Amino acid sequence: MIETIDPTTGDVLERFALMDAAEISGKLDAAARCAPRWQSASFGDRAAVLVAVARALRAQCDTLAEIAVREMGKPIVQARAELEKCAWALEYFAEHAEAMLEPQPAASSAVRSYVAFRPLGVILAIMPWNFPYWQVVRAAAPALMAGNTMVLKHAANTTRCALELERVFAETGAPQGLFGAIVARGEAMDKIVADERITAVTLTGSERAGAAVAGTAGEALKKCVLELGGSDPFVVFSDADLAFAAKTAVTARFQNNGESCIAAKRFIVESGIYDAFVQRFAQLAREQVIGNPMEARVQLGPCARADLRDTVHEQVRATVESGARLVCGGIPVERSGFFYEPTVVADVLPGMRMFDEEVFGPAAAVVRAEDRDHALALANASSFGLGSSVWTQDVAAAERFAAKVEAGAVFINGMVASDPRLPFGGIKKSGYGRELSAFGIHEFVNIQTVWIGA
Repeated sequence: MIETIDPTTGDVLERFALMDAAEISGKLDAAARCAPRWQSASFGDRAAVLVAVARALRAQCDTLAEIAVREMGKPIVQARAELEKCAWALEYFAEHAEAMLEPQPAASSAVRSYVAFRPLGVILAIMPWNFPYWQVVRAAAPALMAGNTMVLKHAANTTRCALELERVFAETGAPQGLFGAIVARGEAMDKIVADERITAVTLTGSERAGAAVAGTAGEALKKCVLELGGSDPFVVFSDADLAFAAKTAVTARFQNNGESCIAAKRFIVESGIYDAFVQRFAQLAREQVIGNPMEARVQLGPCARADLRDTVHEQVRATVESGARLVCGGIPVERSGFFYEPTVVADVLPGMRMFDEEVFGPAAAVVRAEDRDHALALANASSFGLGSSVWTQDVAAAERFAAKVEAGAVFINGMVASDPRLPFGGIKKSGYGRELSAFGIHEFVNIQTVWIGA
């Protein structure tokens, strides 16, 4: 059995029976049977399904958002926004996929030659709990419009979210097998990844999970896209708009309860404004409204699981014991559920846990940079390379800085966010491959050369 736990109360929500081998095989069979029919469907027919799903997500937004809040604890306003973003992405790829996949003429010795983009087949999606709808849809929308089918293995604690997505697809006219969910534990994934019906794998999750799945996919010679962790630098130059940067910093660190791979985690600030930034940032962090995430006024809900809260607390405590300065927070909230105070730790240095590790919860590390060269060195002193942001009034200097930042995305005077129109992904231990945009849709196609001699 899988139990889902309400992180707001600690109470059991539901129990789900694990699927046995026959049930899982049935899901894979359905996806494999659907694949040829879906591949031959027109872009218009594919788009109609995605647009219908988008409409259903909007129509059922309140109900679906409440399910996410109960399963993983994000504030209800943010859960509703997540569903709206899903609908937008579905509509975006429904509208633009055909142009993205248009055959491209290529010069060669042939009378005519071109590059075509053909679907691969059944894509296995292994997805996390922190954005239980968006993580799935941002992988599914381009893959389905490219003519693939998808089987989802979701995180155990968001099992109901997975089943609701499957239900929405089925009820809005998707052909049987186009999108299915399996209820299984992580240890069952090796066999499923290796299954001959699976043609490729996309995973969003931890470094450990990514390495395990990539190893199995590699042994089976299957394409794999990995979107893993991040410890994003939020770099503030001394000429930045301090009030704007600090206000955005609070959102960038604490939205989604601080449980986001692309959340800003290391705040690297030039010495000239360091103390003022720390003071303003901490004050705004203290003002975050903590409470029941079903209430619209609440900005910070519980950590998704007790062990996640405990890990954040251990990282904070160890960092302070290593010589950093606790500015605010730093303790679990005394109430039921898995709440942790919004926390700011200053004077963090490389070698301390909050600098070296990904902090997946509501705690921020502030790091002093002597100058811009030092800030760049600090930003790159990480095993991760997902997103980053730079704050300054000198955009040209920021662009020169961005060219040297080791990350999949650099946002100048803006908060890092995923966008269907832009490629999303990282380097180093943040994974490889891209989601979203034309780059994302091309990850799960056969890029086929067609050469015509006469």
